[in-house]
Amino acid sequence: MKIVSLIFQLIIAIGLFNVWLLRFHKKTAYRAGSAISMREEFTAYGLPSWSLWMVGGLKISCAICLVVGIWLPVLVKPAAAVIATLMVGAILMHLKVRDPWMKSLPASIVLLLTAVVLANA
Repeated sequence: MKIVSLIFQLIIAIGLFNVWLLRFHKKTAYRAGSAISMREEFTAYGLPSWSLWMVGGLKISCAICLVVGIWLPVLVKPAAAVIATLMVGAILMHLKVRDPWMKSLPASIVLLLTAVVLANA
């Protein structure tokens, strides 16, 4: 099960890097409401502008910790716990703006993967 957890760590990290570094300004099917960019998505949620940078910083930092955690396992549990918390928040934000369930699917999948990582950390 440890190898599955390591694979999930990498999947989570790559997914977060993709969303926050490569697709930050791009439209996706999973953005809140009719938002085109990450900034517009946070606006759609009614969140203050500083929260975009706080959440992004936490997600990128935790993604780095999950990768480094392959060699330094002490980093995995705290990073996965923060990511799990942020994914619960993302799901709640989609519910808040009454998005179709499909828009919260990525956050739900990452939450599930993170739960497996936490259970094996």
